[in-house]
Amino acid sequence: MKKTEKKLTIHKERCKGCQICVLYCPKKALSIGEKLNKLGYRYVVLSKEDACTACGICAEMCPDVVIEVWRDNE
Repeated sequence: MKKTEKKLTIHKERCKGCQICVLYCPKKALSIGEKLNKLGYRYVVLSKEDACTACGICAEMCPDVVIEVWRDNE
């Protein structure tokens, strides 16, 4: 059985906090954090890492291409 490593990267300095990714995440793994980025927006964070399945819906929905998702099969 191969182990699948999943990876989600959030480019927080480009995030405008629109919350579209948060709304569309089927596992509710994303939320808006409390800290501000350089643009003055509260940015998205992966708040439930174990819940994330790396499905990629968040990346597809993000209008500013802030999220990258990929899987590596070992």
